Amino acid sequence: MNRINTALEQDKKLLSIYFTAGYPSLNDTTKIIQDLEHHGVDMIEIGLPFSDPLADGPTIQESSTTALKNGMTTNILFEQLKDIRKSVNIPLIIMGYFNPMMQYGIEVFCAKCQEIGIDGLIIPDLPVNEYHEHYQETFEKYGLINVFLITPQTSDERIRFIDDVSNGFIYMVSSASTTGAKSTFGDTQQQYFERISALDLKNPQIVGFGISNNETFTQATKTAKGAIIGSAFIKHLTHNRTDNIGDFVKSIR
Repeated sequence: MNRINTALEQDKKLLSIYFTAGYPSLNDTTKIIQDLEHHGVDMIEIGLPFSDPLADGPTIQESSTTALKNGMTTNILFEQLKDIRKSVNIPLIIMGYFNPMMQYGIEVFCAKCQEIGIDGLIIPDLPVNEYHEHYQETFEKYGLINVFLITPQTSDERIRFIDDVSNGFIYMVSSASTTGAKSTFGDTQQQYFERISALDLKNPQIVGFGISNNETFTQATKTAKGAIIGSAFIKHLTHNRTDNIGDFVKSIR
């Protein structure tokens, strides 16, 4: 069974952490992954930096720019991760944009992910129809779960189609804006969480965008299986580099 599915079966709310590979320094990637698992994170999203990250807010955009300046590339990331499964057991997901993957070669990219132990991909700019028609067979051939994003503006019909095509979890974007930390969620977002919960989808949902502290984590996971923290952790790395990662995790739950 894919490690993502195994994690989703656990009787607890999952905490997933996103960070940009190659940030704050080029060779910090494996240490950050190891430290996050050691301190109890359930899943990790490894951001593959891209020069035009449309879905990302300024914090993650800046980390991508720095990572690219540091020299991060797809080849370097794969080289850094080649032995990661000797020390890390939790699900690892690469989050990135489709263009670098196409340049690398979709099948070659997927094969490399399988080789090093990547469990899934999140590709914000790959439409579900395009995936279903052209790439799903390849992803599944290499044991990769593709995770799709939904927003408050996504229709019930499209959400149900995404649910049918998916075999892991659905990334429930908390608002229509780009990524970024918030201190609390309002009534509109709570109503959205409840609306999605009422659809009774077969795939569990994990909430992302705006999770930054214990309050937003608790609010987001009231009806969802888990929550993803990105910008708040990037800010922690900006100020602390790779120190005190355990303190950050403890502050969330």
